[in-house]
Amino acid sequence: MASAAATAMVAPPSRAEILSLLRSLLRTASKFNDYNIREYIKRRSLDAFRENKSLSDPSLLASSFSDGKAQLEVAKRQAVVYSLYAPKIKSIMEIKQL
Repeated sequence: MASAAATAMVAPPSRAEILSLLRSLLRTASKFNDYNIREYIKRRSLDAFRENKSLSDPSLLASSFSDGKAQLEVAKRQAVVYSLYAPKIKSIMEIKQL
């Protein structure tokens, strides 16, 4: 019962915290060498933020924010793994036209 009370008392994140999370996700996405993965993470992050843009319930805001922070941690770990094992060739999307 105490955890339910603690959950209800959680303050929703501020606008600055939310924007900081989005910037962190986009920065993390830029660390991926693979074009497809990098663009997927950017697109997925922006889509999730647009989807949750109209949330006004503080508990839903806090829940979505904590989910976003968890996704950021996963993305950071994956960026490290991909940097170790990613192929060294560029995607056709990254090759500049002459």
